[in-house]
Amino acid sequence: MGESRENTLEGVLNELQGSIPEIEACAIVSVEGLPIVSALPTDVDEAKVAAMTAAMLTLGEKAAIELGKGNLEQVNIKGVDGWLLVVQAGMNACLTVSTTANAKLGLIFLDMKRAAEKVATMI
Repeated sequence: MGESRENTLEGVLNELQGSIPEIEACAIVSVEGLPIVSALPTDVDEAKVAAMTAAMLTLGEKAAIELGKGNLEQVNIKGVDGWLLVVQAGMNACLTVSTTANAKLGLIFLDMKRAAEKVATMI
């Protein structure tokens, strides 16, 4: 018996991206910087995104600890055309999301947290 669509990593990404129109792309990557599954535009290099996401997460963790901010919850980058958001998804993976500039971050963070918790149980 196959897994239902919602119970796959692809299903988690599809649900996340489908629920919020401002999410343009998303990916699940390993903490080592390897792509696991993604919903990225065809002109985006999945391997580069995975490596950069893992590097951002590692630097964010070190900075948060060094500056006494506790355990890292998220890494956020704002560009003129939108946001890049990264959260840990269990011990071995992280979830990255790219949004439009006018995205409502509160709602996105809530949905990302739920998605990351699902991913953590799968990986």
